[in-house]
Amino acid sequence: MLTHFEETMSESHVDKLLDKTIRLDQLRVMQTYRRAPIVFVRGQGAVLYDSDGREYIDFLGGIAVTPVGHCHPHVTAAIHRQAGRLVHVSNLFHNELQAQLAAELCRLTGMERAFFCNSGAEAVETALKLARKWGKSRFGAECSQLVTFEGSFHGRTFGALSATAQPKYQAPFEPIVPGFAYAPFGDLESARSLIGEATCGVLVEPVQGESGVHPAESAFMRGLREACNESDALLMCDEIQCGMGRSGRFLASQWTEANPDVITLAKGLASGLPIGVCLARGGAADVLTAGDHGSTFGGQPLACAAALATLEVLANEGMVENAAARGLQLMTEVMELAERQPDRIAGIRGKGLMLAIELAQPDAQSLGRLLLRRGVVVNAIGDRTLRLLPPLCISREQVAQFASSLALALGDAPSTEVAA
Repeated sequence: MLTHFEETMSESHVDKLLDKTIRLDQLRVMQTYRRAPIVFVRGQGAVLYDSDGREYIDFLGGIAVTPVGHCHPHVTAAIHRQAGRLVHVSNLFHNELQAQLAAELCRLTGMERAFFCNSGAEAVETALKLARKWGKSRFGAECSQLVTFEGSFHGRTFGALSATAQPKYQAPFEPIVPGFAYAPFGDLESARSLIGEATCGVLVEPVQGESGVHPAESAFMRGLREACNESDALLMCDEIQCGMGRSGRFLASQWTEANPDVITLAKGLASGLPIGVCLARGGAADVLTAGDHGSTFGGQPLACAAALATLEVLANEGMVENAAARGLQLMTEVMELAERQPDRIAGIRGKGLMLAIELAQPDAQSLGRLLLRRGVVVNAIGDRTLRLLPPLCISREQVAQFASSLALALGDAPSTEVAA
């Protein structure tokens, strides 16, 4: 039985849409992404639909950008309502929704002030500038060093890229911004050896995402807090991917009791509309003053309306709690599969609905393609890791369907498609 969407799309039109989109992309878009030959045209909840009307369970969530699911009616209504009132106003004037969003985020995070921008990289840039001014204003020009961690990913602008301790991202664009020191992630002794009088800030992801989902140990995070206290440096948590309830708490750092001075959020904050925020408390909240920093579009009314609606849905529909429950279900299902096929699955790690399946064989890319053919969207990282970042509204049934699809793709059950 055809869906309404399929009935309204002729086969020739579908073929033309896919082919035309790919041709135009290859001709006119800078080729910075390796795209699958699919055009997604619609989404609802944790499901995407391509130009052929085929359904896909979205276990990537736009890379953690759709926490409440695609096109949630409450968020959609808020966007529609605000778009008819006021889309943008200069930050030279007051903005009611920006003030409300700042207050709500401070309540949820324990921070005191917010600076709004358009992306995670911009939020990180804000944090880096804040830390540099903090150090110089308190201890002089030499207090400008920033400590980050190997395997991190903080963005692709020059400051955020310099904080990203992965040579493969930095090498094509060197020289990078000076003043950064890198420690192995999780190695508190190494980190402590770098944190001293010249250190203005330490930037850490409570769960590293891009390098394969690696949660920080609570002792490591608390140790960083102590080291920053001793040196009067700022502890800054990049929660751009692991925040917004994805870990089973609003912030992943809330599992560790590290109590950061600065927090960055973006990705899922406005359910897909561009927005980022740098939050700070204590003395760090007052470091940046008029003229120090700015953003033309940051905190504009449309994005703030979407963000406020997203926060309401997270709270009112129990999605943070669902992230914890479905994450546990997903880990259990995959571990059971690993017991049956230890030669294929080495393990699973993560927090809540930020998870990575570690494969025993270097077949992550091919397995990702097989899952896509079965209607499941995942992210293959390197040769051995599948990253999972589904919407927090993912259901018990959809998690079970993912596990079944993974089993079939691994060859744990007969499958003519896999055999083909």
